[in-house]
Amino acid sequence: MRKEQHHKGWNEIKTNDSWAIFKIMGEFVTGFEKMSQIGPCVSIFGSARTKEGDRYYELAVEVAKKLANSGYGVITGGGPGIMEAGNKGAHAAGGTSVGLNIDLPFEQHDNPFIDSDKSLDFDYFFVRKVMFVKYSQGFVVMPGGFGTLDELFEAITLIQTKKIGTFPIVLVGTKFWEGLLDWVKDTLLGAKNISPGDMDLIQLVDTADEVVEIIDAFYKGHELSPNF
Repeated sequence: MRKEQHHKGWNEIKTNDSWAIFKIMGEFVTGFEKMSQIGPCVSIFGSARTKEGDRYYELAVEVAKKLANSGYGVITGGGPGIMEAGNKGAHAAGGTSVGLNIDLPFEQHDNPFIDSDKSLDFDYFFVRKVMFVKYSQGFVVMPGGFGTLDELFEAITLIQTKKIGTFPIVLVGTKFWEGLLDWVKDTLLGAKNISPGDMDLIQLVDTADEVVEIIDAFYKGHELSPNF
């Protein structure tokens, strides 16, 4: 009897996994349809825990404003902290403000600065991550935690392995990021686990003007269009 119950339980799980494919497909279809209409955008990443008034929050607002003034929309994870700051700056400058929200048991709630027709909700991190990479012309990475590092290293990996075209990846905050970059250079490059040219995939700055200059300079020699 126990063996039968055990097998029944696994069969139910397998059935649920199979039906989940349709939900995953639905998230991809909705995302592709909405995101393909937004035009050139830059994604801003960073901690959901950073509060208004923090220097990195205010810097993210400034970065988003300047990006919007240069003709780029802004995509964030749609939640509080640095995400809110990015949407706030884009909204204040009259630019496109996109939020890719994720259903989480803590931290995440929609911020009020996302365009009403550009707020998307996801249950699956991997679907959401595809949207960031596919429809961003650059990544601006503010100080954050595991989720921020996840987005950063996925983008670097996809570019390094030529699964996607190169786009600018800009880290903001020398004091925060220099320890990580030193480790990458000394340990990963030192062990020849990456190539010297891989270090060029990342740029480190401290000001909003530098962020925009890097992205503008990159697209002077590249087509500015969604990354299909």
